[in-house]
Amino acid sequence: MSLTVGDRAPEFSLPNQDKQVVSLAELRGTPALLVFFPFAFSGLCTGELCQLRDELAVYADAGVTVLAISTDPVFSLRAFREKEGFDFALLSDFWPHGATAQAYGAFNAKAGMALRATFLIDADGMVTFAEVNAPGDVREQSGWKKAVISLAA
Repeated sequence: MSLTVGDRAPEFSLPNQDKQVVSLAELRGTPALLVFFPFAFSGLCTGELCQLRDELAVYADAGVTVLAISTDPVFSLRAFREKEGFDFALLSDFWPHGATAQAYGAFNAKAGMALRATFLIDADGMVTFAEVNAPGDVREQSGWKKAVISLAA
């Protein structure tokens, strides 16, 4: 079952595209937007993350750390980040395979991939926005932005 608004966000420690471990605990005190996505280099994922890249100032201006998470290995994520010029971390939930996505209720066990899920975590570690979409459904990012703006207000 997916997390909902008001739930405490599960802790995680995952390597980023450069093999540096990023944990939710180290971000405590600042809000974070977790953007789970199925696969690097896939058409829908690339489009969503490029839109996020192009509108990153909305999140940065609100003091929100953006983290994109997939079950891809770090090497794929590094190449994806370099190709697309992402200025936010891509985290690998590769092993144990999908454990963080599972903890957030954002894992498709049959396909072995993260779902298109988005969670805004406040500075205290509570979920203030939650959305889980089916693998082929493109996310409407206006909901994230509204939640970020209201969090910063």
